Amino acid sequence: MEKVHCLIIGSGPAGYTAAIYASRANLKPVLYQGIQPGGQLTITTEVENYPGYPEGIQGPEMMVDFEKQAARMGADIRYGLATKVDFSKQPFKVWIDEEKEIEADSIIIATGASAKWLGLPSEERLNGFGVSACAVCDGFFFRTKEVAIVGAGDTACEEAIYLSKLCSTVHMIVRKDESGMKASKVMQDRVKATPNIKIYWNSVTEEIVGENKVEAMRIKNIVTNEIQEVPVQGFFVAIGHQPNSDIFKGWLTMDEAGYIQTIPGTSKTNIEGVFAAGDVQDKIYRQAVTAAGSGCMAALDAERYLSAKEHV
Repeated sequence: MEKVHCLIIGSGPAGYTAAIYASRANLKPVLYQGIQPGGQLTITTEVENYPGYPEGIQGPEMMVDFEKQAARMGADIRYGLATKVDFSKQPFKVWIDEEKEIEADSIIIATGASAKWLGLPSEERLNGFGVSACAVCDGFFFRTKEVAIVGAGDTACEEAIYLSKLCSTVHMIVRKDESGMKASKVMQDRVKATPNIKIYWNSVTEEIVGENKVEAMRIKNIVTNEIQEVPVQGFFVAIGHQPNSDIFKGWLTMDEAGYIQTIPGTSKTNIEGVFAAGDVQDKIYRQAVTAAGSGCMAALDAERYLSAKEHV
């Protein structure tokens, strides 16, 4: 059994920023990096929209910078995955790798969210080399080029419209016909009214073509069984994200998709002393800079909570 003052679960921009602020507040934070140290940015190539990097930076390199800064401030950064929690009373209990038990006076959850993928080997192989799950992050690299986007919800429609302003043509692949599209009517109408968005109804992606970069996509019409190959330079997957919040179910209030709900304007959850930051509680923006900002909020909220607790 180990007792810590402030435990941070998860890394990435939210976790590391929380660690920086918590360290400066002398909370002596212990951070467990989770199954993917550095979070989603470790599978991103060029990052050009994070302030302070005028020439851009590789995602993994940026996360190394974040980690180094947190460590320099005094954060105790460790490998390990939180596998179980008990928030029934204070101090809270967290189990790491199903073995090590930790008691914590405060907890910051920064476990992030994982993009849902199609499951194609070519998709995995070309991830970061033309395949992306974030049009806002990576659309800039495909200016004037042809791209594809898979999805049928509001997010897919929003990203298709975003890409249409940058790219020459956006090929949108929708598994069902028009009646089965999940997006709101207004978003469907906007997509259909955008001249350089071409929709392929009743279609699925068979293969993403290319060795070291995306060169084309092979799609199949599930009604006619017709297969066609369409030249594209970018391939965006917009079929949703899954928040990494399973171990907190039953303890924390979540929405229907599993995103942890926080009190508006704060990082506070329904349990006093437990805070959430980054993509595990943000299904709208999902950007590195907003995750970092919420990590700052969580550390400040934790500092005020612990300070008030000590003076009771």
